[in-house]
Amino acid sequence: MKSILLSLSLLASATVGVLAAEELGIDVTVPVECDRKTRKGDKINVHYRGTLQSNGQQFDASYDRGTPFSFKLGGGQVIKGWDQGLVDMCIGEKRTLTVPPSYGYGQRSIGPIPAGSTLIFETELIGIDGVPKPESIVYKKAAEKAEEAASTVEEKVAEATDKTGEKIADATEKAEEKAEEASANVVEKVASVVSGAAEAVKTVVADTDDVQEHNEL
Repeated sequence: MKSILLSLSLLASATVGVLAAEELGIDVTVPVECDRKTRKGDKINVHYRGTLQSNGQQFDASYDRGTPFSFKLGGGQVIKGWDQGLVDMCIGEKRTLTVPPSYGYGQRSIGPIPAGSTLIFETELIGIDGVPKPESIVYKKAAEKAEEAASTVEEKVAEATDKTGEKIADATEKAEEKAEEASANVVEKVASVVSGAAEAVKTVVADTDDVQEHNEL
C-alpha cells in the first residue's frame, strides 16, 4: 500500500513539473507607460533574438538583420507563444518570452531548432501599424522615481509645516506666559502702591489726631 501511495505521489509531482514546464513565461524586462497597448488584430513590428534554453545557442535574430519582424497579432501567423505573449504591450517595451514546445514548434524540428525545444525570445515592440509613435517613451522606473520624488517633496513640506506650527504654538505659549507674568507683576506693584498709600493715610490721620489732642490741652 505504501509503495502504491509513493508511486502516486511521484507521478503527481512529475505531472505538476511537466505542467509547469509547459506554461508560457512572460517577463517584462523594460516596462513602459502608454495609453495604447497591443491587442489581437494589430499588425505589429517586433525586434527579437531567439535562443535555445538548453544551451543558450542563438538560432535567429532580427537585430542582426536590422529590420523588425512584422505580423498580425493573434492571427496564427506566428507561434502561439508570440500570439499570446505579446498582447498588452507598449511601444518601446521589452519582454523575454520562455516558450515551451506546446507554445512553439512542438515535436517538430525546424532548421537549427531541435524537436521538443523550449525557446527563449528577447522581444522589443518597435511599432503598431496605424498607431502614432509617442514623442518620448516613458519608462515605468522613471515614472516611479518621479512619483517618489514628488511624494518626498510633499512629505518634507508637510514636515516643515508641522514644525512651523509647533514653533508658532511654542512662541504663542511663551508670549502668553510672559504676558501673565507681567500682568501679575503689575498687579503686585499696584497692590504694593495701594498698600503704601493706605499706610500713609493712616499715618496722616494719626498725626491729625495728635494735633487735635494738643490743641485741646
